[in-house]
Amino acid sequence: MQILAPTATHFEPTAAGAVVVCGSHGGAYPGVLVSKAGIRAVILNDAGVGLDEAGIASLSLLDRYGVAAATASHMSCRIGDAHDMLARGVISHINMHAAQLGLLTGMGVNEAACLLETARPPSGIAPDMGESRHVEQLSKTRLLLVDSAALVDEGDDGAIVITGSHGGLVDGDPRKALRANAKLAAFNDAGIGIDKCGIARLPALDDRGVAAVTVSCFSARIGNARSTLETGCISATNSRAKLMGIREGDALAAVLANWGG
Repeated sequence: MQILAPTATHFEPTAAGAVVVCGSHGGAYPGVLVSKAGIRAVILNDAGVGLDEAGIASLSLLDRYGVAAATASHMSCRIGDAHDMLARGVISHINMHAAQLGLLTGMGVNEAACLLETARPPSGIAPDMGESRHVEQLSKTRLLLVDSAALVDEGDDGAIVITGSHGGLVDGDPRKALRANAKLAAFNDAGIGIDKCGIARLPALDDRGVAAVTVSCFSARIGNARSTLETGCISATNSRAKLMGIREGDALAAVLANWGG
């Protein structure tokens, strides 16, 4: 059975034992969520691969637990959009278990998903990665670090939110850009990708009056908020962020070091 899922942060119970085409990036955090859901095989988005190949880190992780896994090129389909992945996605990377089933780079996601139907059940479950939400204080403002934007809630209104998540819209829905009205939000640009989908949250948050930026996937490890904060170099800003004096090329750490809000 094949299932389409816009994000790894929410799998329906029917995903257990299924082949899943998932819009999430192929980093370690989604890999753990895939494993815990009991998914038999998965295709994720390579998110530009990026620093330390963080965008495909799930492939080796899932290999260890017997899960056939592959990524689709961020230049072939929109991150966060499983339907688009299935329609025009092209496989960019595969793990050992996927290779044994006949998957090849350059293959269409649709064909690859059919081949994954013969995958065996997982041989184990990946352990938790530890706490993925941290709260700190920056001047008079709460600083929230979350490896996934799914860990943000309405109680985080007014905070600076630093995420490890991609800057694309989940399912293309502007309402899912961020659950809180943050003072500033930062995401990974996932290589920006086709249709500039990796920065699509920025205009959506502009419409809500939220300043937002992305950092280059080559400057910070996707899925890791601490990396976004410490080494992220800003690759795109929305209008609200520009009004705050934030510019492309700025180091996010330097922006926050000078924070006066």
